Amino acid sequence: MLRDTDVLSLLMRRIPAHSLAQDLYCDPGSFAVDMAEIWYKEWIFAALSCEMAKAGEYVVHDLGSYSVVIVRGNDGEIRAFHNACRHRGSVLCTAKKGRGPKLVCPYHQWTYELDGSLLWARDMGPDFDPKSHGLKSVHCRNVSGMIYICLAEEAPDFAEFEAETARYLQLHDLENSKVAFESTIVERGNWKLVWENNRECYHCSGNHPSLCRTFPEDPRAIGNDETGEFSDLLEQHIERCASVGALAAYKEAALGDWRYVRTPLLGTAESYTLDGKVASTRPNSTIPFKNAGSLLKFKYPGCWNHFLSDHSIVFRVTPISATETEVCTKWLVHKDAEEGVNYDLQRLTEVWIATNDEDREVVENNQRGILSPAYEPGPYSPIHEGGNIQFTEWYTSTMIRALTGPTRSARRNYSTAAE
Repeated sequence: MLRDTDVLSLLMRRIPAHSLAQDLYCDPGSFAVDMAEIWYKEWIFAALSCEMAKAGEYVVHDLGSYSVVIVRGNDGEIRAFHNACRHRGSVLCTAKKGRGPKLVCPYHQWTYELDGSLLWARDMGPDFDPKSHGLKSVHCRNVSGMIYICLAEEAPDFAEFEAETARYLQLHDLENSKVAFESTIVERGNWKLVWENNRECYHCSGNHPSLCRTFPEDPRAIGNDETGEFSDLLEQHIERCASVGALAAYKEAALGDWRYVRTPLLGTAESYTLDGKVASTRPNSTIPFKNAGSLLKFKYPGCWNHFLSDHSIVFRVTPISATETEVCTKWLVHKDAEEGVNYDLQRLTEVWIATNDEDREVVENNQRGILSPAYEPGPYSPIHEGGNIQFTEWYTSTMIRALTGPTRSARRNYSTAAE
């Protein structure tokens, strides 16, 4: 298994605009370093605020060694805590989702308020101080209806991302939406391969017949050309959307960890459906025309998203092991939209259910090939795979900073971090 110094050496020696070294996609030690230096330090998309619309509703998100419970308090605030009782460490919430007036440990019934403070612990003696045994908090932010958490002691600055998200999502009302459908699959591939597959459409025509009915393969139409060149169609679409307050211009963070761009769909297509028409007649956006395209957003390392005029789709990436990654997809419609009246569930979901399964197959084939001793890093297409170049540059620079900078995890037991 690789150590942090081995990972650093591979990153320092990598060929720019090429895929990564084999061990960075396969080795358990490398995976442990990824978890410690990226996943346990960065802001991670975990859940949606509409999943916790009422006080006491909670969602549990497991990430590597950690389990986090995210709950809405009686004051309306959403908070996150380590899902471990302060008595003897038992998991508090055993279900992935639920609701209760308090958080109660199933082991010895220690009871916590929704703000994490310890309310009741039976027979602990006169010297016991409940105030010293509240739940351990996790950094948590509600960003325009999307809940992000950070496991680090000191979280990275989030202000610019929050501000830009508010600007781009102002016409997409996630707070007043609901999850119409949720799908979770496990792809037998490294999390970076899942991302690389997402960041290009070089593979789309040969693998995604349903998606290609509406989604443009032209990399200039989605901001994926390495030259930064946009198509005339994208330029016109950005202007048209901006005229009604739907921010659409390409915006990427200086560190490269997030991006927004609103891309047109093909022809007169309005949504990701087989016939190109809207999937929901009760939209969860206030954009005044149906063919507003898709607002594409990613936030490394945990999510990419599509926001359309009629509904939204959020994708959450969660690494499981060096060669396994969970991909959770949620389709959001207006909270008052009625199934069978405003939308048909199959029509709403069929394009991306098929696309996700097709992506699972190509990622798994990619991983199988990389496991071969014959694998060596290959060049990305500067025309079609600018997104891959950008992603691997972000990954490389982020890891090098983490492994050489003042915030490096000194003397960390990386093998434990991956368990």
